[in-house]
Amino acid sequence: MRTARHGAVFFDVGNTLLYPHPSVSRVCEEILRTAGHDRDLEAIESLMPLVDAYYEDRFRADDTFWTSEEATSGVWVGMYSLLCRRLGIEDEAEHLARLVYDEFGKPERWAAFDDAVPALRRLRAAGVKIGVISNWDGRLVHLLDGLGLTQWMDTVVSSASVGLHKPDPRIFALACERLDVEPSACVHVGDHFYSDILGARAAGLHAVMIDRAGSGCPTSVACIRTLDGLEGAL
Repeated sequence: MRTARHGAVFFDVGNTLLYPHPSVSRVCEEILRTAGHDRDLEAIESLMPLVDAYYEDRFRADDTFWTSEEATSGVWVGMYSLLCRRLGIEDEAEHLARLVYDEFGKPERWAAFDDAVPALRRLRAAGVKIGVISNWDGRLVHLLDGLGLTQWMDTVVSSASVGLHKPDPRIFALACERLDVEPSACVHVGDHFYSDILGARAAGLHAVMIDRAGSGCPTSVACIRTLDGLEGAL
């Protein structure tokens, strides 16, 4: 029989543990400039809501793209191709979009939030198992390792690597099985109500929503602004 004396805390990655460094817009500006296309940073930033909307539309239409490396990269290339075309770059749009996607496979293009490592350290000191459950491509372990975070992780589950995606309860169940813990003894922390909160609850885990931007959480969920408040929410 499996035991769950200390349980486990699982984390989402983007906007929970990591953020693009220094920003998506600045990385795009650099890639375009290197390729000979100087574009104003403000112009790039003004198009980011459109890029985000492209992603949200794809996600709402069929979020299973997260279960495939090819489909995942295809969505991101589509996003940045749209950006390039809106910036007046037509012929090289897809090529440049692929360069941006590849760039975000590098650890130096990401940074951990200041509260991430302290929170992981506190959980480890308390004897709590720690894992990651993320809708991400197969580069996730490399990114976390390059940022020095895998030392705190007992398991890292990325959707494209296991063929399952949040909010499918099976990806949460798989993570629990890897750590030999019962879902009811576990907590998942993430920033997306649909993927993280509803998915975790459907799998029998407790859920905490992190709202770093201060945009507001549904009243039905425990909500924190930073990981400094995690223990209080638990």
